[in-house]
Amino acid sequence: MPTALVTGASSGIGLEIARILAKDHDVTLAARSADKLDALAAELGGARVVAVDLSEPAGPRRLVAELPAVDVLVNNAGFADWSPFAEASESKLDEMIELNVGAPTRLARAYLPGMLERGTGRVMNLASTAAFQPGPLMAVYYATKAYVLSFSEALAEETRGTGVTVTALCPGPTASGFQARAEMEDSRLVKGRKLPTSAEVAAYGVKAMNRGDVVAVPGLMNKAMAASVRFSPRPAIRRIVHRVNDAK
Repeated sequence: MPTALVTGASSGIGLEIARILAKDHDVTLAARSADKLDALAAELGGARVVAVDLSEPAGPRRLVAELPAVDVLVNNAGFADWSPFAEASESKLDEMIELNVGAPTRLARAYLPGMLERGTGRVMNLASTAAFQPGPLMAVYYATKAYVLSFSEALAEETRGTGVTVTALCPGPTASGFQARAEMEDSRLVKGRKLPTSAEVAAYGVKAMNRGDVVAVPGLMNKAMAASVRFSPRPAIRRIVHRVNDAK
């Protein structure tokens, strides 16, 4: 069976992606919470568990040492923070940049050469609809997701025709526990809204990855928003996103 690595597999979209891939892959689950990973591994019938903190620069190296090669890489681990940039925790920002940008970059660099040598493989990087515009009150998070989208598109072009595909999954707000960790439940972006489930987003993402889609945006409204940004005045976009992200 082909092998798959899912980071951030202890909850949310990553957990649901792992459930789908476990049907026809030998799956390795990576996240900080060993207890949650162990419970999921038992549910899946014995998936491999690697408890690792990918917000530390050495984390990806430790993960690759445990798992030198994979056929499918899902870079899902990531988090956000909701506050004005000037008031944000410096240590939290450092962790966010390392986890959202550093880890997927290092893991792709580690695993992509082997995929290319074998002439087969899939990479899915979790971006976001946040990748398509600047995000006042979540400035660094939006910027990290813009990096993931740009990075994924570039790799997809570099690997075109090789048998290896690279997909950026760009969901909008999702019922995944993400908002609670970011402490943004009062934001207009999510408050009072019925959000798609992690399982729905994961199913869409895996199908898109298997088709070899480069940019995958689930949901008609999300697709419309992502497309409209290209034709809207930048000052208007900044102000709209600021208002939507705010709680006032």
